[in-house]
Amino acid sequence: MTVPANDPQAARGRRPLEGVRIIDMSRLAPGPYCTMLLADLGAEVIVVGGGRAGEPTSTFSRGKRFITLDLKAPEGQEALHRLCKTADVFVESFRPGVCSRLGAGYDTLSALNPGLVYCSLTGYGQEGVLAQDAGHDIGYLSLSGVLGALGPRDGPPSVPLNLLADFAAGSFIAALGIVTALFDRTRTGKGQYIDAAMIDGCLSLMAMHAPVWQTPVLPGRGEGLLGGGAPYYRCYECADGRFISLGALEPQFFASLWRTLMQSEVPDHMDVTAWPQMAAEFEARFRQRPRDEWCRLFAGTQACVTPVLAPDEAWSHPHIAQRHAMSSASRVPVIPRFGRAEMSAPDTDTTDRSDEVLTPLGLSAEQIALASPRSARERVPSRSWPPRMTRSD
Repeated sequence: MTVPANDPQAARGRRPLEGVRIIDMSRLAPGPYCTMLLADLGAEVIVVGGGRAGEPTSTFSRGKRFITLDLKAPEGQEALHRLCKTADVFVESFRPGVCSRLGAGYDTLSALNPGLVYCSLTGYGQEGVLAQDAGHDIGYLSLSGVLGALGPRDGPPSVPLNLLADFAAGSFIAALGIVTALFDRTRTGKGQYIDAAMIDGCLSLMAMHAPVWQTPVLPGRGEGLLGGGAPYYRCYECADGRFISLGALEPQFFASLWRTLMQSEVPDHMDVTAWPQMAAEFEARFRQRPRDEWCRLFAGTQACVTPVLAPDEAWSHPHIAQRHAMSSASRVPVIPRFGRAEMSAPDTDTTDRSDEVLTPLGLSAEQIALASPRSARERVPSRSWPPRMTRSD
């Protein structure tokens, strides 16, 4: 890791992870999103693709450089080893054992670079009866109990896109582990292995909810205070067919909601027996006006009433537009904000930079050619996003 000089003037514009080099061999969504977050924070991210590993797509590619290596060839493995000697972090997302067969296992790379932080971001982790099984977000949510707690009481569980397991329980947990291991290295001088399993992240996300499952707080799916049973913590359809959400859990927020909406004496909002009637009254009342009219009515009331915006509406909301004016083109903001660093989204460029990256490592043009996939035919494209959908009418 090359850390810039401790110059207070320079530090004001320096991003927190500048000087950190990350080698990214992850695929699909969670790993690339994780390394995009780290690239946004200043890390140098070099994505290793090529061969059956696939070609880059631009969804999570900003701030990264891309190279192609044939890791089934000795020359490709040697090039990767030289690169990893200069790295601080290595990220991969293959099933257990795959990277070892490609000469990129933890034992091999840590022997070359004892300070390397090596993160395996997978669905089921490195051990356990399902470690070698294929999986996706919905499966990890299912097995961890998350999906069983989401959705209506009288219907199937609701699928929350692939936001929770892939990104919240995967990408963010891996990024936290990487940054923590880098901090630990400042004290020990040693890197370490990180087993970041999305199934573990999902279980952690249930820390607040699993202990109260099948209690009055969360008696079942679609029930309880946070599960959709409370009439003041759910969504309602408005006159225009759009929706509004309520989050008036605390007494003062509920009182503001009730006075504005019902204009009568505030009842005990924790009386569960009154919830069905209250929900029916709310449903009838919210159908009387369009969504945006309700928003204007509740503006400034602190009743925790919010419009349910579609993804293409969100960036037009005044609050989001004000906070993220510079991110409006990509619609993916740089997070979080820092007091000293000047944070802005890096450019996206998926041009192959193999020569640019590998030449400084002492590899000749001939060696770089031998390390690369032998032909375009051997470069199997990765799953692109968005995928090409078909329909038959």
